[in-house]
Amino acid sequence: MPEFVKVATSDEVQPGTAIRVDVAGTPVALTRTSDGELFAIKDVCSHADVALSEGEVEDCTIECWLHGSQFDLRTGAPLTMPAITPVPVYEVRLVDGAIEIATEPKGNA
Repeated sequence: MPEFVKVATSDEVQPGTAIRVDVAGTPVALTRTSDGELFAIKDVCSHADVALSEGEVEDCTIECWLHGSQFDLRTGAPLTMPAITPVPVYEVRLVDGAIEIATEPKGNA
């Protein structure tokens, strides 16, 4: 069973947004889709090494603000060029209003 750390409260992440949090020394973009679903993805674009948390969240994707690469928030897979390498994703859970993220990416990517 993975270890989790509290990174935010539920009201700190509004629908359709992302915030940057620290998970065991790793920058992670914590996102909430417009329908309220929470996702966590490493906060570094695999193409340009910039913060994904500064990009746009739409449905289950996040778009890098620099070159427009889009990533699937569920899998980390790149959906559009120029990115071709996936970004690690993390398990997220909501416990009594606190958002917790696993300290290791899914599949130890």
